[in-house]
Amino acid sequence: MSASAEVQALLAQYFDTLYYCDLEKFDAIFHPLAIYTTADETPLLHRDMPCYREVLARREPPAARKEPRRDLIDEIEFAGENTALARVRCSFGGRDFIDLLTLVRSEGRWYIMAKIFHVIAANGETHALR
Repeated sequence: MSASAEVQALLAQYFDTLYYCDLEKFDAIFHPLAIYTTADETPLLHRDMPCYREVLARREPPAARKEPRRDLIDEIEFAGENTALARVRCSFGGRDFIDLLTLVRSEGRWYIMAKIFHVIAANGETHALR
């Protein structure tokens, strides 16, 4: 499988992870040392993976609310054979998200190493980045 196909498969799992709040998939796609952050919160929101995993575990899955899926890969850019950046969008809970995912290839597979995201409210208002 090509690196592009591997990353696209990882991103499909990423979207499933969020939609179903699937912790097994979470563990498979996020590197244990990854970070989760947004500047759309005050103060800046920063979580490590155990904390983010706990938040996801408590969340009601969008699938349980039968929310329509709106997942989109805008761009995948490779910096080398072991590093890539993906810009993706998804929607749930009345908000749209633009996620910038830094990806690393370690031990022969791709992981998300950083998730930095921007929130767009249901009314279309965007949070200003600071």
